[in-house]
Amino acid sequence: MHKISKIAVLTSGGDAPGMNPCIRAVVRTALYNGLEVVGVRQGYKGLIDNDMYDMQSRSVSNILNLGGTILKTARCLPFKEDEGMALAYKNLKEHGVDAMVVIGGDGTFTGALRFSRKYPDIAVIGVPGTIDNDLCGSTYTLGFDTATNTVIEAIDKIRDTADAHDRLFFIEVMGRDSGAIALRAGISCGAEAILLPEKQTALEDLIKNLKDGKSNKKSSSIVIVAEGDKNGGVYDVAKAVQKEISDYDIKVTILGHLQRGGSPSSFDRILGSRLGFAAVNALIAGETQKMVGLQANHILLTSLEEALNQHEFKLEADLLQMVDVLSI
Repeated sequence: MHKISKIAVLTSGGDAPGMNPCIRAVVRTALYNGLEVVGVRQGYKGLIDNDMYDMQSRSVSNILNLGGTILKTARCLPFKEDEGMALAYKNLKEHGVDAMVVIGGDGTFTGALRFSRKYPDIAVIGVPGTIDNDLCGSTYTLGFDTATNTVIEAIDKIRDTADAHDRLFFIEVMGRDSGAIALRAGISCGAEAILLPEKQTALEDLIKNLKDGKSNKKSSSIVIVAEGDKNGGVYDVAKAVQKEISDYDIKVTILGHLQRGGSPSSFDRILGSRLGFAAVNALIAGETQKMVGLQANHILLTSLEEALNQHEFKLEADLLQMVDVLSI
């Protein structure tokens, strides 16, 4: 354990609503405790490019309501190489940095863990910032609540036009490896079916359910498809269904990056503030190679290695059971 004096904060990977409240909390908690802070632009790319600047309390004024990240973000392949990490380390040492707070998802944490093992004199704490909500050690990740609410709002509007025209809509939402957004948004909007990466849904079963709904005089149907579903993608699913249910007017909507943007919800503003505050306090306490996360409404530490253990991440069993029960 060593006493820290200067913290670097960065955001990496996909942006997520709530990152700015977290940055704000990191900066002001550090300054309150007599520490210096540097912001790193564009994540690990900024470490390699030496794109860092001193941050003061006013540097984070009026950002609580902003989506995205004021520090910008980027994916950085050179940081995966030893040469890139060595240059990042050199730049950090030149700025007098002895600790980092990294905000991002699994790719961000993978890089942070490898960097910290290679250069243990720079302490590292991770903050889970990803709309996919797919990291172990935190019930919710930054951006998940806002993204889910954005999807729900969009689906509610699509339901209006689906009802008006007796249409079947297939709506693709983000979630290459995680169906968390699809599952919660689908239940919230009364979707007739939800296709998830974690649960194989046979097209025959989907078609049967839709036919049953048609015979039960459903005026419209909504099918949510996570982008990582194993049936080949939303257009392939829609085409397969169209062949078997020709009397449905079928439409496809891909929500795409709409889900990443927008002002963070109250939940994500509070969560970002709590996690940023906890990350700095963890560094002051001498912690490293840990992630701060929300568990049972308490902020707890999890090792970065455990946070990256995708085998431990599972969707809620009761929500999965509810999908079929509530869609009849």
